Amino acid sequence: MKTESSNRHANPLEAIRSEFETIPDTTDIGMLSIKSANRTLEDAARRPDPEQLYLELWYEGEVCCLFADSNLGKSIFAVQMADTISQTRRVLYVDCELSDKQFQLRYTDKETGQRHLFPDNLFRAEINPCAIGVERYEENIIKDIEMAAIRTATDVIIIDNLTYLCNSSDKGVDAGLFMMNLMNLKKKYGWSLLIIAHTPKRSLMSPITQNDLAGSKKLYNFFDSVFAIGQSAKDKRLRYVKQVKVRAGAFKYDSSNVIVYEIEKMGDFLGFEFKEFATEADHLKQRTENELTQQELNVLNLHKQGFSYRNIAERIGISKSTVSNIVKKHLSKTVQASNDDGHVDTDGQLDIEWQETESEDDEQ
Repeated sequence: MKTESSNRHANPLEAIRSEFETIPDTTDIGMLSIKSANRTLEDAARRPDPEQLYLELWYEGEVCCLFADSNLGKSIFAVQMADTISQTRRVLYVDCELSDKQFQLRYTDKETGQRHLFPDNLFRAEINPCAIGVERYEENIIKDIEMAAIRTATDVIIIDNLTYLCNSSDKGVDAGLFMMNLMNLKKKYGWSLLIIAHTPKRSLMSPITQNDLAGSKKLYNFFDSVFAIGQSAKDKRLRYVKQVKVRAGAFKYDSSNVIVYEIEKMGDFLGFEFKEFATEADHLKQRTENELTQQELNVLNLHKQGFSYRNIAERIGISKSTVSNIVKKHLSKTVQASNDDGHVDTDGQLDIEWQETESEDDEQ
């Protein structure tokens, strides 16, 4: 006659669970490292809390993202961050934007010829032009960044920018795979990474949101923290910095308290000069009846590129019916404008020919 114990162990699942009950409170199973919740807290408490790298925008051990539209000074702000951080830490700046000559001119006083003196802890790397387009380019560039950081003994890495390293950064799946490789560097070495990214053309009427990041939701989810640079609608010389995502700290620079700067050349250094704290609304353009919201711009631009209603809805995070309504609404406006004036006027916000067509699959 079988005992209750033998019956229980006759079940393969119960047998595995029985073995697990005998192992210590920490173990490795394949790719997983398993600990009890209490052991997790105990081990983590032995390590120091992460320190700020730059204001409350970026903390130690984080993979952070800075994004903005073109020509708003992303690289200028990133170099300013690197200059500050490298006063106490070793920093590797992977520069895919400027040539060495452009970099030199940017940080040289035109009148005196005096060049800015960066801390010796700041290292700058460029991509060899001959390496661009080689086989397995994205995989190899990650390995080269890893080796460069090891050889320079840096634990803070700034990559400017994502588009140059990941040719499909606007496609969520491909960008996600690239980001997973970067995340592995963080987990393997405890490094802090800042990734510079672009955003599609934005409307100055709309607040900055996570949906403005090229690649959108799938890419956004990989980052520990995200902040952005916006252009002031009331003064083209002004920029504002806004936190979009926070894990380690608090939302200090949200829409109610953005940091307002002006880009200025102070002798041999081009940088962001602090002006004030303000609300984001203070620097947004007031919308007129005929102007489009940021969401409408995003929908119409994707529709122009040939995306279906369903794909647009998934990328932006709205319903398919909302996408349809935006397209139909704008179509009716352009038709009315054409009837009234003999031409279609989109106020310069879009250059687009409208086709209200959807595949049968998209209407299902």
